[in-house]
Amino acid sequence: PVMQFAHDRALRAALYRAYATRASDQAEGDARRFDNSALIREILQLRREEAQLLGRANFGELSLVPKMAQSPKQVIDFLRELARRARPYAERDVADMRAFAREHLDLADPQAWDWPYIAERLKEARYAFSEQQVRQYFPAPKVLAGLFDITQTLFAVRIRQGTAPVWHPDVAFFRIERDDPQGGTELVGRFYLDPTARNGKRGGAWMDDMRSRWLRPDDGTLQTPVAQLVCNFPQGSGGKPALLTHDEVTTLFHEFGHGLHHMLTRIDEHDVSGISGVEWDAVELPSQFMENFCWEWEVLQQMTAHSDTGAPLPRELFDKMRAARNFQSGLQTLRQVEYALFDMLLHTEHDPAQELQPLLDRVRAEVAVLQPPPWSRSMHSFSHIFAGGYAAGYYSYKWAEVLSADAYAALEESPGPEGVLTSPAAQAYLHQILEVGGSRPAAESFTIFRGRAPSLDALMRHQGMDGDNLRREQTA
Repeated sequence: PVMQFAHDRALRAALYRAYATRASDQAEGDARRFDNSALIREILQLRREEAQLLGRANFGELSLVPKMAQSPKQVIDFLRELARRARPYAERDVADMRAFAREHLDLADPQAWDWPYIAERLKEARYAFSEQQVRQYFPAPKVLAGLFDITQTLFAVRIRQGTAPVWHPDVAFFRIERDDPQGGTELVGRFYLDPTARNGKRGGAWMDDMRSRWLRPDDGTLQTPVAQLVCNFPQGSGGKPALLTHDEVTTLFHEFGHGLHHMLTRIDEHDVSGISGVEWDAVELPSQFMENFCWEWEVLQQMTAHSDTGAPLPRELFDKMRAARNFQSGLQTLRQVEYALFDMLLHTEHDPAQELQPLLDRVRAEVAVLQPPPWSRSMHSFSHIFAGGYAAGYYSYKWAEVLSADAYAALEESPGPEGVLTSPAAQAYLHQILEVGGSRPAAESFTIFRGRAPSLDALMRHQGMDGDNLRREQTA
């Protein structure tokens, strides 16, 4: 927040330097004792040794064994193509900021610590709306009812309140059912929904599988899946329901997408039913797929109602929200590609005995349109790959975005009478992606569903980076 909102340029510069050099040899004064260069070299060396002991040339190859991507080269080529296509939009983003800074902020030569501040001021000038204004249209019960209606329409199921012991009065229990061929009702799965924040509850949002679909070999009975969906939305007050931000609505849809992946499976083998056995870089496809509905005008008309008037979300506000969604999408894409490309090259080509910075400088020279100061050591605090589970896997963020955008494009390309909600492609998605779980390779499932390999085109279009959009802006 300081980098975005502080008007004091000297304060921004001081904070930037402290943040960009932490845990490195460039930190100022006594902070250099936290330099983790030796630890990084040790981590990388041990990863290389692990890979070689297991018959792999490098850790990048080893990391991809349980993933959808087939080789480091495939990942690197994917990232470089994404960077190539995003670069013109990133250059436009920078040009817009330079012009705005010069004309409105009296900044003729912006530095690294100025860009977040400039971006925030530019965003405020272009899209004049507040999150508080938006959330008035998203009462939690209306949103949840809308989510259930969408799911029922898409996948021909019914979601009903169920009965089960719960761990807190705020927790609700639901059943998912569908018609069986004999004219009866089939139990598909069940789930707990724990939506609100409270003291003692872990923060964040997630889906956990509590039980998987499984045809028991001992007695031939079918165990149906059970999931829990956990969020930390605000509590209602004054007799009124909680009001959600649009980001919180998207989070709910995201986690429910994971839940549907687990519960709508038709696979009876425990270890590959639902989310079990799904490749690590493909598991976010169903969750991000569901997020797309939060940006459909027709869908939002169904699940919004102003807390005082009951009126649905107005079109003018929706248009501002959509425009702000893709603000600086080019720059954001290149930033993620920079991290991901560095990560994969670090675990394939880099000599662990050498310093990180020359490799990072090379990646930035290839990808970035904004160069940080030479003393920046941001990768010393890249916790995703050194202290998390994303070593040689950071690419999976963009990989999953491509899969989900391309899958959703199938609905856009074949709309039904009510648009994407009644697209026949929804049933194909159900049968070829959700129902098969981890029983076959994700690449095979996707190719059967789309009739081809994944394409970048839908993601570029969804994020406002299609060629027509750039040409329109250049001639405006």
